[in-house]
Amino acid sequence: MTPALASAFMPLMRGLDAETAHGIALKALAAGLAGRDSGADDPVLATEAFGLRFRNPIGLAAGFDKDAVAVLPLMRLGFGFVEAGTVTPRPQPGNPRPRLFRLTEDAAVINRMGFNNGGLDGYTARLRSLPRPLPAVFGANVGINKEGADPERDYPALYAAVAPYADYVTMNVSSPNTPGLRDLQGEERLAAILDAIAAKRAGLAEQPPLLVKIAPDLAEDALGPIVEACAARGVAGLIVSNTTIARPATLRSPFAKEAGGLSGAPLFAPSTEVLRKVFRLARGRLALIGVGGIATPEGAYAKIRAGASLVQTYTGFAYAGPVLPRRLADGLAALLKRDGFTHVADAVGKDA
Repeated sequence: MTPALASAFMPLMRGLDAETAHGIALKALAAGLAGRDSGADDPVLATEAFGLRFRNPIGLAAGFDKDAVAVLPLMRLGFGFVEAGTVTPRPQPGNPRPRLFRLTEDAAVINRMGFNNGGLDGYTARLRSLPRPLPAVFGANVGINKEGADPERDYPALYAAVAPYADYVTMNVSSPNTPGLRDLQGEERLAAILDAIAAKRAGLAEQPPLLVKIAPDLAEDALGPIVEACAARGVAGLIVSNTTIARPATLRSPFAKEAGGLSGAPLFAPSTEVLRKVFRLARGRLALIGVGGIATPEGAYAKIRAGASLVQTYTGFAYAGPVLPRRLADGLAALLKRDGFTHVADAVGKDA
């Protein structure tokens, strides 16, 4: 099967509830049923960020493959990088179902999954078994359990556990579905956690770059302290942004008032504005990954021009299917060349 054919079957899944459909899709991906991308990346797409080389800047955001069960098949669809997680130290079931909702009329999703995952041991075992070298960059996204968590203990331990297998590690402190998690974005608490990770990291043989994923709902005066805390403590980059708790008045879906994080098209504008602000604050000290509402090459290009060195899709991929990575990559290459850029990096921040 080809990615295009696999995508053609996706409307048949819409009769199932969103979480059941997602589970079936992951199993199909893990079994290799989505096929492989046969396209080639235009050289204009090759880029570097936080010391890593990417064949293209199109990535899959964390949340799609929480347990790293389909990393290699996802990479074979044409992504330049894949981020798996969020993984927590211990397995946890997450919040009660239903907890994942399609807002089809709005090209959006609301989730209140609650870091449901099988835990760190299974996650690292699957990463250990992957054949190396991988065809794309791999990122591990880590978070804390809902109960019994000690962030200053747990994040360093998570980092150390995934470090041998990850090209970079993302610290998730911005999901709205774990009580108190977003409070960890406060300057003092964030600095304490980053200091604890730095102390642990110093003794490790493998020290992949550390990224922090932030919320789109932060007050503007909170962004500067976060950027400064990260830049001062060896963080390589920020992912901007996680899902939003805001509910735009334009939402039409009957699920619009469900609790949880909103992603997809309605997140594009607010997350891009936060990205632009963070780019100006970072002044080149942190590489940025732009996330939120990317479903078209134009959307990916807008994130890059707003300050992102790399971009990630999630909800757009869930709707469009396996054809999306190649569609984004080819379309982005055409836009870059139309505007006279010879490298992705040349376009970063042009509209910031």
